[in-house]
Amino acid sequence: MSERKDVSAERQSEAETTLPRAKALPLSLRAREAPAIVPARMINEVLFCERLLYLEWAQGEWADNAFTADGHAVHARTNGTKGDLPAVAEEDREGQALQQATSVWLTSERLGMTSKIDFVAESSSGEVLPIEYKRGHAPDLPEGAYLPERAQVAAQVMLLRDQGYRVPNGAIYFAGSKRRVPIVVDEALERIVRTAVARARELVALGEMPPPLVADPKCGGCSLSGICLPDETRLLREHHEDARLVPARDDKLPVHVQAYGARVGIVGDELEIVTKDEKVRARLSNTSSVSLYGNVQLSSQAARTLLEHGIPTAMFSFGGWFAGMLVGLPSKNIELRMAQHAKLSDSAFCVNMARRLVASKIRNCRTLLRRNDTAASPVVLSELEQLAKKAEACEAIESLLGIEGTAARVYFGAFTGMLKAAPDLGAQFDSEGRNRRPPRDPVNALLSFAYSLLTKDLTVAVTLAGLEPMLGVYHQPRFGRAALALDLMEEFRPIIADSVVISALNNGVLDDGDFVVRRDSAALSPSGRKKFLLAYERRMDQLVTHPVFDYRISYRRVLEVQARLFGRVLMGEADEYPSFRTR
Repeated sequence: MSERKDVSAERQSEAETTLPRAKALPLSLRAREAPAIVPARMINEVLFCERLLYLEWAQGEWADNAFTADGHAVHARTNGTKGDLPAVAEEDREGQALQQATSVWLTSERLGMTSKIDFVAESSSGEVLPIEYKRGHAPDLPEGAYLPERAQVAAQVMLLRDQGYRVPNGAIYFAGSKRRVPIVVDEALERIVRTAVARARELVALGEMPPPLVADPKCGGCSLSGICLPDETRLLREHHEDARLVPARDDKLPVHVQAYGARVGIVGDELEIVTKDEKVRARLSNTSSVSLYGNVQLSSQAARTLLEHGIPTAMFSFGGWFAGMLVGLPSKNIELRMAQHAKLSDSAFCVNMARRLVASKIRNCRTLLRRNDTAASPVVLSELEQLAKKAEACEAIESLLGIEGTAARVYFGAFTGMLKAAPDLGAQFDSEGRNRRPPRDPVNALLSFAYSLLTKDLTVAVTLAGLEPMLGVYHQPRFGRAALALDLMEEFRPIIADSVVISALNNGVLDDGDFVVRRDSAALSPSGRKKFLLAYERRMDQLVTHPVFDYRISYRRVLEVQARLFGRVLMGEADEYPSFRTR
C-alpha cells in the first residue's frame, strides 16, 4: 500500500531516462539473491519508480512524510485482523452469514506474490471483493486509478483467484473523495502484474541501483526523495543545474535534557521530562533526537519507544563529553555497508577523500578568519591557502596529518582576533591554540563542547544514512571512535562549531559568569550550557546556500545530505564527494 506520493503526481511515466546507469555491484557486494515472493506493494513501486523499488526492497530504506502519515491514518481503519474469509467450497458456506475480513494476508508460490489485503467483502452471490484503501482523491481517469495502484489491486485479485475464490474485479477506496472506485482486472492487467513481478526480482538480483527520474513530478511527493537525492545524484554525474528536492529544514527538533536528576519517561505519544522544578513534554512526531547530559534517567519504556520511532538518544557526560548513542537496529541497507568496507580498504580512495576533506577544512578556516577579523594577517591567510594546496597534493595520510596540524596551529594562533567583543575571555585563550581533556580556559571549553555536539550530529547523520560510523577514510579505526563522523565533520568544524563559539561570545550570549574556572580547567555552568545549546541549535537551523547544488537548506539538513552523498560515492553513483566550502 504505497502512500508516499502526492496523488496529483501519481501518473505512470513511460519515458526512458537518458542518464547512464551506475555499474552493477560486484557479486561479492550484493546483499542477497532476489526473494522468490514479491509483495504486492513492490509491484506498485516498480511500476511507479524502479529506483524507489530498489531503495525500499533491496536496500531496506524508508522515511515518512506528510503523505505517508496521512496514509497511515487511513489504513488505521483496517489494521488488525478482523473476521474471516468465506469458505471456498459452496457446501462449506451453507448456513454462514456473509463474511467480511480486514488485513488478510495471502501468499502464492505459484504466482510468486504476497499481499496484505485491507478489506475483503463477500457478496450474496458468493463472489468476493478485495478493497485497497488509499489516501487522497480519486483521479479523473476512465480506468479509475493510475496503473501502479490498479496493478496492486490486480495482484490481490489474482491471489484470491489462486485460492479458488470467484473474484470478478477489485476496488480502491479513496479516503479524500470518500468514494469506492471499481478496478477492472482483465488479462492485459494480469500480464502487467506478472511482468512487474519478474522485473522487481530482476532488479534485486542485478544489484544495480536504477537511475533517478528526470524532472518528474512524482519525486515531489515521494517520502524517500531525501534518501534518493535524484537531482543531486544527476548533478554530480551529469552536471545538471536544477537540484531542488531536499526540504530546506527538518520540521523536527532535537531535545536536550541537562537538569541534574531529571527523569525522561513516555506518556502516550509524548516524551515527559520531569525535573525538580518543572514538568515538560515533547511530541515524538516533532522530535529528531534526544540528548541526555550527566545524571539524567531514561525509563525503559521511553527508551524502547524512542528505538521504535527511530529517534537516536545521545549520552553526554555532565561536562559535555559525547559518550555514545542509543539507536535501533542497524540500517537494512547491507549493500551500502558492504560497499563501505570494500571501498575503504582501498588506500588510494581513502587518501583522495581525506585530502579533499582536509583541504576544504583549511579553506573554511581561512574564510572564517577573513570574515570575522578585518585585521587578519595577510601572511596567515596566505599560509592557510598554501597549506590547503599542499593537502590537495598530498599522497599519504601521515603527511596529511602533519599538514592539518600545521594549519591548526596557524589558525588557532590567530583565533582571538575574531573575538572582538570578548577581550577578557580571549586573553585567557592559550596562545598555542587548542587544549583539551580538560580544556584549560573558557574559549577552549566552548570549542570542546561545540565539537562534541557536532560529533553527535554527524554520528546521527551517518548512522541514519545507513553507513558504519566507526569506519572512516582519514581517522583511523579506534575503539569507541566514530571515525567516519569525524571525517565528514572536518570541513564543518570552522563554519558550524567555531562560528557558534565566536558569535556566542561576540553577541554577549555568554560572559565570564557562565563558566566555572578552576586552577587547571574550565567548564560551562549549567545555565551557560543551556545558553550555548540554544545558540548552537539556532546555527544548525540557519539556512545556507549549498555551494554545489545552489539551493538553501539548514546546516542540520546539510549534514544529512553530505552523509547520503558520501554513500552515493561508495555505491558508484557519484565520482567525487562534493566538498562543502563557504565562499
